[in-house]
Amino acid sequence: MKAINLISIAFGAIAGTYARYLLNLSLLYTGYPIGTVIENLLGSFILGLLTGFFVWKKPKEWIKLGLGVGVCGGFTTYSTFAGDVISLTQHHLFWGAIYVIVSLVGGILLALAGYLCGEAAGGNLVKVHEVK
Repeated sequence: MKAINLISIAFGAIAGTYARYLLNLSLLYTGYPIGTVIENLLGSFILGLLTGFFVWKKPKEWIKLGLGVGVCGGFTTYSTFAGDVISLTQHHLFWGAIYVIVSLVGGILLALAGYLCGEAAGGNLVKVHEVK
């Protein structure tokens, strides 16, 4: 792998992880892992958006990797999601189930919505350039 790709992924991961940390800090007062839900849902949307956009607009590989693998990978968290599910279901099975449903179904739907938005934006961008 090229050094520029690794550097891009590393800096993207730093940015994504720092954003996740700040979001979690700001929501600790809720007592519910809402930060993890927001991170994973927003990260799903952003990755879908990037994927849809990159169908039309082909970026350099290091940009794609830095944003997708780095930023989105650093921002989202499966391990915290899994730990939260275990913790919630031990205390409140209902809220644990709601957490799983919202996270999984919401993540898939937001990834699809992001993809469609990104594809539309990328397609419109291509059309604007074709008109000129």
